[in-house]
Amino acid sequence: MSTDENPSAAPQSLPVQEPAKVLLLEGIHKSALKRFTDEGFQVETRSGGLGEDDLIKALAGVHLLGIRSKTRVTARVLENAPSLRAVGCFCIGTNQVDLVAANHSGVPVFNAPFSNTRSVAELMIAEIILLARQIGDRSREVHCGMWKKTATHCHEVRGKTLGVVGYGHIGQQLGVIAEALGMRVLYYDIMAKLPMGNNRALPTLNGLLEQADFVSLHVPETPETRNLINADAIAHMKKGACLLNASRGTVVDIHALAEALKSEHVGGAAIDVYPEEPEANGAAFETELQNLPNVILTPHIGGSTEEAQEAIGHEVSHSLAHFETSGATTGAVNFPRVDLPPRRGTHRLLNVHRNVPGVLRDVNQIVSDLDANINSQVLATDNNIGYLIIDMEKNVSMEVSRRIAALKTNIRTRVLY
Repeated sequence: MSTDENPSAAPQSLPVQEPAKVLLLEGIHKSALKRFTDEGFQVETRSGGLGEDDLIKALAGVHLLGIRSKTRVTARVLENAPSLRAVGCFCIGTNQVDLVAANHSGVPVFNAPFSNTRSVAELMIAEIILLARQIGDRSREVHCGMWKKTATHCHEVRGKTLGVVGYGHIGQQLGVIAEALGMRVLYYDIMAKLPMGNNRALPTLNGLLEQADFVSLHVPETPETRNLINADAIAHMKKGACLLNASRGTVVDIHALAEALKSEHVGGAAIDVYPEEPEANGAAFETELQNLPNVILTPHIGGSTEEAQEAIGHEVSHSLAHFETSGATTGAVNFPRVDLPPRRGTHRLLNVHRNVPGVLRDVNQIVSDLDANINSQVLATDNNIGYLIIDMEKNVSMEVSRRIAALKTNIRTRVLY
């Protein structure tokens, strides 16, 4: 029998693969650049974000995209970026990416859920103390040439109650530090969380709001958290309590908060995130909260420390590089999670397909028809897609890949190495 009749008898070599191309936007820390260049990837960096049309143009031939919070990766972007294999959000949030569209396109999205935890928690502690002492107003007054030395409505934070809404990595770290300052810490989360130290869980949000002297928000952006702190929620807050938000701008009804500050029902606020934010530094910005008493406004800098940005650069670039070199999706927020150790002497095939009955049967039939030998095989699924990694003998990998890619259920297939 000739090798044309039996593909498994003909040794197949992989086509020469060019280095992965990486596009990093929004001034991502140089620690990420170093990781990618150490891997031999081709890297382009840009200091600012890109709008939809410019992003589509920039993604031509790009395999890995790194962004922060300004660049939007929409369904249209994904549809027009056939080379794109993965997106890295060099921050905690991923709401700037259409995660459903990315999932359907076979594009995993990675983020940094841990790296800026301490930076955000420290900012919240600083702002709690600043609000308690009305330091923002006193500083502004002195800058304007006004001397106003007063102790009225100024307090120590020791003995006060902090209410943490969303007891994840940041909320837990904040609770630990606040407790070390002598504060009583209560928290509310929709999921059961192990308390740190003497932090105590409450069963309802309103129960927390009624007891807390300071309320700090650390929740993701979801339909359930949109306007979570609205006029009704604010009415449950203790009179004179302060509100802090470093989570997502849509979590707080800004108009309701402004009215509560004007009526002095809320004694102060520290806001770092807004429903609408400028896309570039230096752009004009307006909010109803400007020029209100005891209000600290910052430009989304919760995680903006050198330490946090360096750690985020390491964390997300590691996830992207690990995916590109091994197919591992551990840590992806929108994708089945698989991490198969490499095996020497094999070719690795990656396949993303629609999650419908019979796909694995069809794949195994292809392998059987070619008399191929599978060394390792791992499949993970979610409601929409399946992600399959196969390590197989080298002489049939390209033909197996070609036939799997021809299946009607196929989304993406490639031989990694």
